[in-house]
Amino acid sequence: MDSLRLIEQWPVPHAATAVVGADGAVRGTHGDTARVFPLASVTKLLTAYAALVAVEEGAVELDTPAGPEGATIRHLLAHTAGLAFDQHKVQAPPGQRRLYSSSGYEQLADALAEHSGIPFGEYLTEGVLTPLGMTSTALTGSPGAGAESTVDDLIRFAAELFEPKLIARSTLDEATQVQFPGLNGVLPGLGHQKPNDWGLGFEIRDGKSPHWTGATSSPRTFGHFGQSGTFLWLDPDAGVACLALTDRDFGPWAVEAWPPFTDAVLADL
Repeated sequence: MDSLRLIEQWPVPHAATAVVGADGAVRGTHGDTARVFPLASVTKLLTAYAALVAVEEGAVELDTPAGPEGATIRHLLAHTAGLAFDQHKVQAPPGQRRLYSSSGYEQLADALAEHSGIPFGEYLTEGVLTPLGMTSTALTGSPGAGAESTVDDLIRFAAELFEPKLIARSTLDEATQVQFPGLNGVLPGLGHQKPNDWGLGFEIRDGKSPHWTGATSSPRTFGHFGQSGTFLWLDPDAGVACLALTDRDFGPWAVEAWPPFTDAVLADL
């Protein structure tokens, strides 16, 4: 795919990318796909998936109380528990605002560990990483932003999102539907969104503008980006997923480079 060569123009020291089809097959790659990069908030997708596995296994339910008083696993996954961005401080009642929160994912991981009896890092490894063969991925810090991985490993994760084997299709379908619809909020680095739609761990594109995906991305596109200059999106209508890892922090360069890159990838198909 010629479009993937566009990462050579990104002002970053290193970058690698891949496109995965709905059948799980790799449609193209560019860069060192075995290089380990920090994921930053793309980590939340892995943490969320571990939570969905826990739901499947019966360790928790989506409406199990967790986090601040009145909040649940569902609230924490959907950034509606009312917690501050990186502090364990309540800023709003549960369910009333979309407050993007890494601390919420730390409390989510604590709840999963409490109910499963397994430290969260082990649960993530045993429940998600090992079954998917993600041998180069590790949680080295916060469950909200502290994992590292490779393009090769995230290709496996993207394939799982097309044809889930660790959870039921119905569970994944719910996770990629808007939770607590109509809530406004700030999409980090891209400003206030009305509404700021989110699923269970997955950010949902809908009609957001500006956005880090492309102008031609379908409203059903879901995924996440990270402050370390990383992203993973899946467009169900196009039947394709794309991921990119870099080692330069997210900033104006990414806001400028990622949307046309996404549009080029979709046009290339």
